Amino acid sequence: MIQKVAFGGGCHWCTEAVFQSLVGVKDVAQGWVQSDGENNTFSEAVIVQFDAEEIPLKVLVEIHLRTHKSTVQHSMRTKYRSAMYFYNAEQETVLRKLLTELQADFEANIITQVLPFVAFTASREEITNYYYSNPKKPFCEQFINPKLQLLLREFSEYAATEKITAHLD
Repeated sequence: MIQKVAFGGGCHWCTEAVFQSLVGVKDVAQGWVQSDGENNTFSEAVIVQFDAEEIPLKVLVEIHLRTHKSTVQHSMRTKYRSAMYFYNAEQETVLRKLLTELQADFEANIITQVLPFVAFTASREEITNYYYSNPKKPFCEQFINPKLQLLLREFSEYAATEKITAHLD
């Protein structure tokens, strides 16, 4: 069964490339996600559609936490909100539980928020699939390649190895 969850962290080009590089991920929509309350401004994020039988939500959450600055507050957190956006109460409970469980693997406190998904605005088409359209651009080599190398090292069971290695130097 295909499920979906949204993730925000750093640049959506990076986040998009990470999730596009995993087996079991069926689609990644890059853009801007809005939540509610004090988080009602749009921030860079992706919606990930995945087959939970091929890649568990826990693995997606752990990858998300390890591929952006999930323990660091900085001045750009409105644009780059560290968040996991849920679509229903059951998913909210699961995400909160996973965040609590995974905290033990981090020295610093995880600042990633669990927030309700309210709205999505897709990125312009010319910047979607950014990494896989532009793997040799300096931004991709400097910021995205290290994240994909982490997938190969630490999540090899779930990494789309051939797809990744075809684009790395």
